[in-house]
Amino acid sequence: MVAAAWADNGPGWIAVLLESARAVLDVQPGDGDLDVGLAGPYPPGSECAFEVRAFFPAGGQSVEDPVTGSFNASLAQWLLSSGRASAPYVASQGTVLGRRGRVHIDVTGDGTIWVSGGTVTRITGEMSI
Repeated sequence: MVAAAWADNGPGWIAVLLESARAVLDVQPGDGDLDVGLAGPYPPGSECAFEVRAFFPAGGQSVEDPVTGSFNASLAQWLLSSGRASAPYVASQGTVLGRRGRVHIDVTGDGTIWVSGGTVTRITGEMSI
């Protein structure tokens, strides 16, 4: 582990920075009741700056989210303010789950952090009351 911080932009996360993207991909989660996010840098010149994983409790076990906007926003606040990242950057998430999530982080002139990326609609419907 390189560093850890409380990362909170509404939903709170325990953010853990590991030494590399490979270290993040190698993590084998156990059961837990905490919202924990991991990040590790890719080598300079890679397609993505960081590999990210996010875990939360559900039904007594730890579940991995394929792409997590709230964690990536909080992570960006921490990484940018601590000088561990510079914007814009792209984070990869969902790799271990067979997904190819790409989260784009950018900062406006007034310091606002923007989180964006492509989406896929998995289900649609209507509800009548």
